[in-house]
Amino acid sequence: MQIILYLSVALIAIAFFILVLSLTKTLKAMKETLESVSHTLDGLESQLKGVTGETTMLLHKTNVLADDIQGKVEKLDTVVHAVQGVGSTIQDMNDSLRKVSTSVSSAMVRNQDKVAQVVQWGAVVKELKDKWFGEKNKHDEKKPFDSEVKIHTHQLERSNS
Repeated sequence: MQIILYLSVALIAIAFFILVLSLTKTLKAMKETLESVSHTLDGLESQLKGVTGETTMLLHKTNVLADDIQGKVEKLDTVVHAVQGVGSTIQDMNDSLRKVSTSVSSAMVRNQDKVAQVVQWGAVVKELKDKWFGEKNKHDEKKPFDSEVKIHTHQLERSNS
C-alpha cells in the first residue's frame, strides 16, 4: 500500500507540474495581451490628446465666427429698420400724392364747365381778334361768330343730358 501511496503522490506531483506549466503559458499569453492593450491605450491616449486639441481650436473658431455673425446681424438689423423707414416714407408719400391727385381731379370735375367756357370764350376772342385785324384763317367759308353758335349748341346739349 505504500507503493500506491508513493505512486499517488508522484501522480499528484506530475499533475501539479503540468498545471503549473499550463498556468505559466496562460499567464505569459495574458501578459503579452495586457502589454498589447497597454500600448494600444497609450496610442489612443496620444490620439485623443490631438483630437482634443483640434476640437478646442475648432470650438474657439466657431465661437469667434458666431460672434462675428452676431455683430453682422445686429448691423444688418439697423439696415432693415432703415429700409422699413424708407418704405413707410414712400407709402406716406404715395398716400399724399393719391390725396392730392383725388382733390385735383375732383376740383377739375367741379370746375369742368368753367374751364370749358373759358376755352370757348378764348376761341371767340381769338376769332374776333382775327376779324378785327383782318387776319382770316384758310377757312373763309366760316360764318361770322361760328364759335359762338358752337358754344351755345354745346351748352344746350349739356343741359339736355
